[in-house]
Amino acid sequence: MAKKKVLLIDDNRDFCEITRLWLHYTWKYRVVTAANGPMGIDLARKVKPDVILLDVRMPVMDGGRVAEHLMEDNSTSDIPIIFLTGLVRREEVEKSGGFIAGRPFIAKPFHLEELTGMIETVTAGSRAA
Repeated sequence: MAKKKVLLIDDNRDFCEITRLWLHYTWKYRVVTAANGPMGIDLARKVKPDVILLDVRMPVMDGGRVAEHLMEDNSTSDIPIIFLTGLVRREEVEKSGGFIAGRPFIAKPFHLEELTGMIETVTAGSRAA
């Protein structure tokens, strides 16, 4: 089975490296990281990931604006996006089944199983599956 390509867009280098290693050692994912929104948009066009993990609060361009750009671009509009945020409490995300305003969200900090479960959910039946 081919590894799923994951694009992680987050301005926190330590978080990116830890998450990349976590996902790498599941042997299911190949992870590329971007330190800001514009870099992430560019990488999404080049790499064509199966899923994008997107931090909500970042300098330069916040996650909402990044998502808008990705959804408006025909080359990236079909890529599932999972928002990662410390702005909502874990209880709020769990209560809503992992979706807020119709979008998949994971509250930071999270467990690896929580992240991989959401990745599998949003990529099921997509071009990644």
